[in-house]
Amino acid sequence: MKIHWLQHVSFEGLGLIEGWLLERGHTLSRTRLFENEPLPQGPDGFDWLIVMGGPMNAYQHRDYPWLPAEKQLIGQAISAGKRVLGVCLGAQLIADVLGAKVYQNHHRELGWFPVRPVPEGASSPFALSRETFVMHWHGDTFSLPPGSAWLCRSEGCANQAYAIGSRVLGLQFHLEMSRADIGRALEICAEDLMPGRFIQPIYKIDAQAIEYGPEAAALLDHLLTVQAS
Repeated sequence: MKIHWLQHVSFEGLGLIEGWLLERGHTLSRTRLFENEPLPQGPDGFDWLIVMGGPMNAYQHRDYPWLPAEKQLIGQAISAGKRVLGVCLGAQLIADVLGAKVYQNHHRELGWFPVRPVPEGASSPFALSRETFVMHWHGDTFSLPPGSAWLCRSEGCANQAYAIGSRVLGLQFHLEMSRADIGRALEICAEDLMPGRFIQPIYKIDAQAIEYGPEAAALLDHLLTVQAS
């Protein structure tokens, strides 16, 4: 398949998703929105759109004037039946396009915390089979888009993932971040590590990347396999 992905900041790439796609023979192209690269003129040139994360929020149109055009492309891709995956900010943008609300979560989450499957998502092809520790890095959240399946929650944030059929998937958390990816982001965004109930210190985040990273990568493999099928 032809995969196009949208990058909002230089230090948030595809991570483990890139290797998964290339190993299976898919071709990749991207738009670096932070460098004002042009977006595709509609969804005809790709089979799968992946929208990655970033520190901005979904409504900062004045500060990031490419956001409205990005949302338009996301909407076109969904309407055309393309596969669409959103990670963190990407999940929030998809939710916004689909008519849900994006807003500040009661807690900021930064570190390794478990997400738990909910009964409402049991019939989705993306249903989680068990509790899994995953990497979180967000202050905003979303309401569930109309017609979506709610997949999982955490103690600090109710809506952690949603899906529409087998084509559209939004993940609030980061399965794609390797230990090196996390370390690089922590160096650049150290100011995000302010005290909070669901904010871990650097040493704990690094140690748990070793402990929980393989399980998170296995969940990523499962979800990508479902969406690619």
